Amino acid sequence: MIAIKNIIQCLPPMRSGNDLVSALECLPDYDESISNENEAVRLIALSDLYKIYIPSPMSKEIYSKLYLALLRSLQKKGTITAVRQQNENYKAIRQHEYSGIIGGSDSFTIIGASGIGKSSAISRAIDLISANGIITVDEPYTKIIPCIVVQCPFDSSVKGLLLEILRKVDDTIGSNYYNNAMRVRATTDMLIGSVSQVALNHIGLLVVDEIQNVVNNKHGTSLVGMLTQLINNSGISICMVGTPESSMFFEQAMQLARRSLGLQYGAIDYDLYFYNFCKSVLSYRYVKEKIIVSDAMIQWLYEHSGGIVSVVISLIHDAQEIAILSGKETVNIETLNEAYQKRLALLHGYIRPNAQKTAPKRKNPSPIIIQEMETESVNNLIYNIALKAKNQQLDIVDLLREKIEVLEVSI
Repeated sequence: MIAIKNIIQCLPPMRSGNDLVSALECLPDYDESISNENEAVRLIALSDLYKIYIPSPMSKEIYSKLYLALLRSLQKKGTITAVRQQNENYKAIRQHEYSGIIGGSDSFTIIGASGIGKSSAISRAIDLISANGIITVDEPYTKIIPCIVVQCPFDSSVKGLLLEILRKVDDTIGSNYYNNAMRVRATTDMLIGSVSQVALNHIGLLVVDEIQNVVNNKHGTSLVGMLTQLINNSGISICMVGTPESSMFFEQAMQLARRSLGLQYGAIDYDLYFYNFCKSVLSYRYVKEKIIVSDAMIQWLYEHSGGIVSVVISLIHDAQEIAILSGKETVNIETLNEAYQKRLALLHGYIRPNAQKTAPKRKNPSPIIIQEMETESVNNLIYNIALKAKNQQLDIVDLLREKIEVLEVSI
């Protein structure tokens, strides 16, 4: 055990570069022989696609932001100001006049489109930051939870969020704060003092997910005001996570905007990361026939996912599932389109892609493909493909799919 003044030594070393990427990455075990198993085994194993996590630049930024926020929060614990704040919080619990002494503006937002992987990035980052588990301090004796994640109530209830924080702390360190608050029927003001005290003693970083629930809710401003008061009375860092609609809420007033500066993300671009991401997911093959990954297929995935990685995984998963159940046992643009039309119909109105005309540059592009695309017109390209198919007895449709988008229809 250590003294609270040395608490920062308990944090895992901050990672960066390739070391960080390797630590964040999650690639399930895969054996190519699974494609020869029966349908039931393959369909069950197919769900492993949803376990894939490939870090993006967003992932690295989120990790750094959370790590530094936790560091700032822990630096305030054990100081003379923190002890004085404990006395003020005790007054709040007793419903006396009190004030925020420790202060601070350690709140920020992580705002991004739904499905781009921000929640997964936060979860992976917290796993790394909290790798050493609960921090136990000997002088004075206390337990500190590096990160706690709660969800903003759907009705933006201030009391509901405060009670949820107490419940999460109890579940983690075995305390009894929640039951005590329920037994004495604590008012909202009493709860703010109690949660401030608990946060000061036991919480490093608080993450409030689904913050967009405050939008268009009459209690939304009150909830954000409560979080501001919690920062001032506990000194902990608070991260608010939500979708782009929450940005409009925080822009309404200066006092809200200054508390919500942070990271903002949209759908990912049609770049090298997207190309490699698609190739990695498509390498998990559960159909019997080999999947031919072409530039046309990658561009089709971007156009029909809008750059949302969760939609890409759903498309590839459902295309393989349809191929296995129908007996086609292959994944191409035709089966992907079937999955898009049958399984993702409700998302059609939300996908607004802006794909580039050419494929992203790769580290080791094929010189043959580059030469063909630079020197041949479309007509010559099709002529050469037809000639190659005739001379080598190959399927012309498969060859075309390697160069352009091909969609087969029944007539």
